[in-house]
Amino acid sequence: MKPTSEPPERPTTKSSGSRVLLGPVATVFATVDTGSWRTIRPEVDFSACSQCGVCRTHCPTAVLEIVKDKAECVVIGWENCKGCGICANVCPKQCITMVKEGNHDAH
Repeated sequence: MKPTSEPPERPTTKSSGSRVLLGPVATVFATVDTGSWRTIRPEVDFSACSQCGVCRTHCPTAVLEIVKDKAECVVIGWENCKGCGICANVCPKQCITMVKEGNHDAH
């Protein structure tokens, strides 16, 4: 094979207008039902929660809601929660922990 001065052509998967996307790239960020594949889920210690909303702000699927005048102040949309754990990682009070799915009462 003869060396060339040009770089080898890179494989592409999709052309989006003038942009070329390399490899598998997520281009649609819609929330979809988790079905049965979520293996861990967030559990909130409501007595320790300061209702700051940091978890809601960082949730990539926007399934968290903060309800200020309610004992269970963090409401989670279970149908769309992916169990990613970002909420638990960013909580300044560390009142959200990730637990194995199935270790809870019906929600």
